[in-house]
Amino acid sequence: MDNRLQPLFTPWKIGSCEIKNRIVLTSMGGTDLFGWMEKNHFDKDGARFIMEVAKNNAGLVLPGCQPVYNPMFGQWLHKNKKMYKDLAAWMPEFHKTGAKLFVQLTAGFGRSFTISSMMEMLYTNPILRVLSKPVMDLDRITASASPSPNRWSDKVPSREMTTKEIKEMVEAFAESSKLLREAGVDGVEIHAVHEGYLLDQFTLPYVNKRTDEYGGSMENRYRFAIEIVQAIKDRCGKDFPVSLRYSVVSKTKDFRKGALPGEEYKEAGRDMAESEKAVKMLQDAGYDMLNCDNGTYDAWYWAHPPIYMPENCNLSDVEHIRNFVDIPVVAAGRLDPYTAAEAIREGRLDGAGFARQFLADQEWVTKMLNDQAEDIRPCILCHNGCFNMCHYKGVPNDQDLSDSLHLARCAVNAETMQWNKHYIKKTDNPRTVAIIGGGIGGMETARILKLRGHNPVIYEKGKELGGTFIAASAESYKGKLRDLLAWYRRQMDKLGIEVRLNTEIHNTSDIDADEIVVATGATAKKLPVKGFDKTIEACDYLTGTPIGNSVVVIGGGLTGCEIAYELALNGHDVSIVEMKDDLISQKGVCLANSSYLREWFELNKTPVYLEASVNEIQDNLVIVKLKDGIIKSIPCDSVISCVGYSPAPLGGSKGKTHLVGDCVSVGNLRSVIWGAYETAMKI
Repeated sequence: MDNRLQPLFTPWKIGSCEIKNRIVLTSMGGTDLFGWMEKNHFDKDGARFIMEVAKNNAGLVLPGCQPVYNPMFGQWLHKNKKMYKDLAAWMPEFHKTGAKLFVQLTAGFGRSFTISSMMEMLYTNPILRVLSKPVMDLDRITASASPSPNRWSDKVPSREMTTKEIKEMVEAFAESSKLLREAGVDGVEIHAVHEGYLLDQFTLPYVNKRTDEYGGSMENRYRFAIEIVQAIKDRCGKDFPVSLRYSVVSKTKDFRKGALPGEEYKEAGRDMAESEKAVKMLQDAGYDMLNCDNGTYDAWYWAHPPIYMPENCNLSDVEHIRNFVDIPVVAAGRLDPYTAAEAIREGRLDGAGFARQFLADQEWVTKMLNDQAEDIRPCILCHNGCFNMCHYKGVPNDQDLSDSLHLARCAVNAETMQWNKHYIKKTDNPRTVAIIGGGIGGMETARILKLRGHNPVIYEKGKELGGTFIAASAESYKGKLRDLLAWYRRQMDKLGIEVRLNTEIHNTSDIDADEIVVATGATAKKLPVKGFDKTIEACDYLTGTPIGNSVVVIGGGLTGCEIAYELALNGHDVSIVEMKDDLISQKGVCLANSSYLREWFELNKTPVYLEASVNEIQDNLVIVKLKDGIIKSIPCDSVISCVGYSPAPLGGSKGKTHLVGDCVSVGNLRSVIWGAYETAMKI
């Protein structure tokens, strides 16, 4: 192990509970022990994930949050006694790993509950609202500190939670904690004065306008969270550890308006001055640890940092707040292990929280210990598999139901939380499989085929493996994507997969193999616009085609916005032209990612022309038609086209040919990797 990491592997205590090292798996929806958005039960998939992480040297493990009042079917968590018995039977095996388990309990989501179009229909139709109430009581689920707008939808506003409901919730926390302690769990974490969830909504001035004992003064706004820990300690004993998931600063300007890194703004939620007082008050009430980051759902990119956010984005604020308490403090949020280790060594931090990296590679801590860092499959902060709740103008959460019900999957690891669907099954009939195209889809196919016992051979027309992912990972801030590309190339070497570079195949009939996989990707679309041949295609720009200072980007989807962001970071004058009524108006892009880019362009006054069409492209001019019919000329030195792609499969023999990746249907990295895995399983 690299000696710089040694502080991560020293013991520490939370109350009287000793933890063997400082690595903390922080909670993620979908890794729950008692099920997620379904009837409560002991969840074997959640337990498998938790056990894998514990076996691989995590010190403290927190499964996904468990609502004490289940949004689905209105169940109280403490009512189903059988699942606690199942948990008790499982705990001795868990404890053999040496890890400790804190179960995270949540009061719920309030105005942050992700509303879908189906939920809008259930709520706005009086008959359906009544009929659906036993399954999903949206009026109760979305209740908040005060009447307020939902983060995702204007059609399902939040009402004020009653005092009776608050008292019921406090009792549920205490009783659930008692049952968890009796089952052998080492502690609980309360979710959350954090991220703008329900408990946090009570603390935040811009949400809480109450005039009773739960509103107004700071003491009143934090009363709900304080009553919970006091009730747990009363029911479970002072020695039972209770952690609090906590956002140091809200980083929020208003409803649905976040504050970007470095932005000067007036805080609408919790500022640092209040936080310095709040943490002391929460500690004195009985909390034994603070598990910290920043943000709210209105500033979601702090709690769920996309790749555009700075590494260690929350660390300095967490280190600061540690000066005001005597209990352990954990930091999370795009945390670098080496930086965290240094902070622990210097006494500025007690524990290091990681989440999505465990989805990408449950063995990453073990690999780090064994000097195998280059074999760690990296999380690329895309949210495509784990958290792709998507929002743009005119829609609530635009997410497939399957994704909504099955969080905590991973775009770069098809197996995570999908073990019954994606698994390695050795072949009884080894085949030689030609793979045409050495991009991510081709390499993932080859990797799985080799692990199954087949003999894959990759034919790549370029001089190196990677395909269009070389361009996709080229921007300055995409180091994690370049790490993934390096990981794939290393797997090809380690597995001894034959790769033939600089070999272009024009027709599958030219290949002599038992089976053929076509992974040739897609080709760029062209608009039927005069002068369109003057544009520079996105991948060409990303792989080195020179551009001028002022640039018009045609297409405001994710690719166009990321390129415009990179150009602006590098000092170019950038304008974006988009036909739709919002930027990144596409399914599958998490709101944490898309809201960062939209707000960044707004803050930096990047010209964005929505509902605009390109009429003509001249040598130093783009002529567009705006939504009101006005024709506008945009001077520029260069024009970059980001208008999408079309599948580009090869022709030839059909009987033994399989298509994977964008040559089937243009998608994202998740669809490429999962599709490649499934294709390799079938051969």
